[in-house]
Amino acid sequence: MTIQRKIAKWRKISHFCTGRLVDYGELIPIELAETKKRVLHEVVALIGLTIGLLFTLSFVSIAVIVTATGTPHLVLTAWCVAGAWFAIAVIALIVMLSRKPAEPFRLLREELRRDVDAIREAAQ
Repeated sequence: MTIQRKIAKWRKISHFCTGRLVDYGELIPIELAETKKRVLHEVVALIGLTIGLLFTLSFVSIAVIVTATGTPHLVLTAWCVAGAWFAIAVIALIVMLSRKPAEPFRLLREELRRDVDAIREAAQ
């Protein structure tokens, strides 16, 4: 390959890269807005769900213990309620650890990967 062809090839690659930089500049704010919106909705939903569940389970727990007050099984009932709360906490931890984390800028990474592959192919 002659030097002129190499220069022409690298010129084409540089034009491609500069053209794509404009696209990336437009894509970054879109990705940021989408990620912010999604995270905000998930956080609000999780907070509402958590508060609702905690209040419901607290009042059910109190009702179960109060119901067992006149029986000889009061201590056992209280410990069972505490054990149920512990099981709920462990299950919640397992669910949170098993969730797939959010992938911010996924679209931008894919575009960059495709462009790098295209540049590699053009450079060969």
